[in-house]
Formats: sequence, C-alpha cells, structure tokens
Amino acid sequence: MRFARDFGLLRERPARLPVSLPVENPFILTTMNDTLKPTYVPIKSPRAFEHICDQIRAQLASGALKPGNKLPPERELAVQFGVSRNVLREALRSLEIAGLIELKKGGNGGSFIRGGNPNQVSRALQDMLYAGTFSYSDFTEGRALILEGTIKLACERATEEDLKALEENVRLTEEYTRAQDFDKRFDTAREFYRILALSTKNQFVVVTSDALEKIFDEFLKSIPHRPQLHESLIASRKRIIKHLRARDATKATREMTTYLVGLKQHIVSMKAKG
Repeated sequence: MRFARDFGLLRERPARLPVSLPVENPFILTTMNDTLKPTYVPIKSPRAFEHICDQIRAQLASGALKPGNKLPPERELAVQFGVSRNVLREALRSLEIAGLIELKKGGNGGSFIRGGNPNQVSRALQDMLYAGTFSYSDFTEGRALILEGTIKLACERATEEDLKALEENVRLTEEYTRAQDFDKRFDTAREFYRILALSTKNQFVVVTSDALEKIFDEFLKSIPHRPQLHESLIASRKRIIKHLRARDATKATREMTTYLVGLKQHIVSMKAKG
C-alpha cells in the first residue's frame, strides 16, 4: 500500500445550539444534569439535516441525552424539527455513520444513542492521510510524541497485571518470530501498543492509540518483513518493560524513541529500494 503524501486534521462544523438549551456551556462536562430533557427547535434551512445533527450533538454535550437513550419516534421528531421524515432520516443516517446513534429495526427498534464508534477516528484520520495534508514524516513524529506521553502515564499507573500482560505479549511475539509465523507475530506485536495504552487508565489515550496504530499497521504490511527488525523489536520491548517496572519514564521513552527512529530508517530504506 502506498501512503498519500500529506495528512490532516478533521475539521468539523461547530455545533449550532438551540436557543432553548438550558445550559450555559454544554461543552463543560461539569454542567451535566440528570434532570435535563432533550429539547429541539424547528429547522428552516436548505441543509436542514445538518442542523438536526447539530442539535442532537448539543443535547449529548449538555447531558440531556446519554448513551442508551432512545430518541422519540421518527414521526414525532419530524414534527418537533419541522422537517419531512425524509430529511430526518438523512440526519439519522449521518449520525449512524458517525457512530453516535444505532438504528434498530423491529418491535423494540428505534434510534438509540451510543457512546461513539472508535473506528470512526481511525477512518477519519485515514481519509485525511490519503487525501494528503500531512507528510508521512509528520505522522510518525506525531505518533512518537503520543507514545512518549503514553509511556509516561504508564510508568505512573501501570499495575503488576498490566506489566505481566506486556511481558506475555513479548513472549508470544518472540515465539511467533522463531516459528516464522509473521502474521501472528504482526498481530501480537500490534497488541503491545494497546496493552500499553490500557495501562494508562485513560480511555482517550486508548482510542487515540488504536486509531494511530491501525493506520501505521496498514503501512507496515506493505514493506518486507526482515528478521533483524523483529529481533530488535523484541529486545527493545523487553528493555521498555524493564524501565516501566523501575518507573523510569525517561529511560523507557528513550528506548521507545530509539526503536522508532530505527524503524523509520528501515522503512525509508525499503521504500527507496522500491
């Protein structure tokens, strides 16, 4: 797979809030109140479905809507928004694609609020990468910075269970490498980053890490597997775990950076050879 030249940030349209929304700033989580009720105002716009999406997002931000809540029936919602059911369905499909609602059919069906779909983060970043706003060098640099922060948090928060999970992951990676089962080795090596992210106890870090690693892995699959690269990875990860156990964030991040620099040089070399 060949990466696009550039990579950019998703620019999302700012939410338009209904004037009747009973909060001062719905984006401050501390203002959430269980007594809030979702309220909607009629829409008059050529792109009405976007305004519907904005209002529903605003209700989520305020806490008036929460994951698991069911939206009113289509007929009722269409009346509240002052739009046709076709326009409403367009808005609901857009929110479904974004991972904010789930549309269920049947007697107990309807439109249900969900907690978002982490895969959408990866997909959006991937689209921007292919569209070409950031260089591959920018992407790897940003990934390295995020990994550095992840390691620092892991040094503070990783439990013995987390460290044992990392050690088991490295053991399996080494086992699959010796067996030359590179497909299993690849999947297992990727899981190391997820275990590391989980050890931070920060869900935002986990979602961000998953998105970046999914993109990076697709690129790695397009270059040759080389034994010396596998061996350096295993040795490096053993040292990282050693430093994590010692709660030495400086040495752990230095080790990760050293490995990533070597990996980047290897990738550049492979790309130059065609």
